Amino acid sequence: MELDALHLSKMLSAVSDVTLIAKKDHFIANTYVTQNEPYGVALETISFKHSLSPAIITNVRRIVKEKKIKNILFLGASELKSLYFAFIGLDINLIIRHGTTKSTPKKDWFHRLIYSRVNYHIAICKHLAENVEKIIPFGPNTKLKVIYPSLNVNFLSPSKNGFHTPLRLLHVGRIAPAKGQLEAIQACSVLYDNNIDFTLQCVGSFDQDYENKFRNFLDTLSYKEKVKIVGHTDQISRYYEQSDIFLFPSAGEGLSNAFIEALSAGLLCVSFDNTSFPELQELGFETLIVPDQNIDLLQKKVLEAAQTTKFDYAKRNHILTKKLFSLQKELDSFSELLR
Repeated sequence: MELDALHLSKMLSAVSDVTLIAKKDHFIANTYVTQNEPYGVALETISFKHSLSPAIITNVRRIVKEKKIKNILFLGASELKSLYFAFIGLDINLIIRHGTTKSTPKKDWFHRLIYSRVNYHIAICKHLAENVEKIIPFGPNTKLKVIYPSLNVNFLSPSKNGFHTPLRLLHVGRIAPAKGQLEAIQACSVLYDNNIDFTLQCVGSFDQDYENKFRNFLDTLSYKEKVKIVGHTDQISRYYEQSDIFLFPSAGEGLSNAFIEALSAGLLCVSFDNTSFPELQELGFETLIVPDQNIDLLQKKVLEAAQTTKFDYAKRNHILTKKLFSLQKELDSFSELLR
């Protein structure tokens, strides 16, 4: 959410004066100077301890009135209760952007009240739009739209004429329960059993208290030396460009940036059929998907991927990524909502 706030403020500064309101001494405020100052985005910070806070109410209201702000793009959830009171009596076009799946319904009387003021809910994919409709109450004038986020994929090359030997598989993401690393490793057993030489690189840092469980699982495998734990890296493009298959059996994603980057890089991408992954196929991407949490079928699909002989999907996926997730497309979509 924090990185999205920085990105959107930069983007919208091309068409409007932008004030970024953030919590004092936290990530957004602390990175503002290095990331946002060149874009002419004004920063206002507020100190508060609770999501329902007089400090939020009074300071946001002051900022909005002083700067005659008409459009509010809010990324978050819990602070909306304060914003509702901050905006009472003001002519505000309130837009809320949703980037993660929500699980707890918010349709009690209080949430119906604070969400009644919303003009637009923006979801970053159709899966999340359905989730918003299910979880979030709508006011009489609230509209729901899908705006796909922009991604910079110009640094990635889609060229693919064949696979490496050994076969190179890749997973990118935080190493944590439900993120798919264990399932990816299990699926690779089919390669070992069929005498297909391979490596699986897991790029990402460990969640706290998960590393021991993860490494203990690795120690039980006869092919554990094939699995490489890379950790965090700032050179992610190198791993995309040097890999063949992106194996990403996550238990669910809002919309995975890593998966889209892998598509753009020309990797053959494999996932379960949950959350937003079927949607990517509907958009025209060529991917391999299997029923959710079915390890047996995942193994068969990995073997199928390893035996691929046609690689024309790589260029098509790259072109489609640049078309659907372009900065101009995202900017135009948001600009249509502004007053």
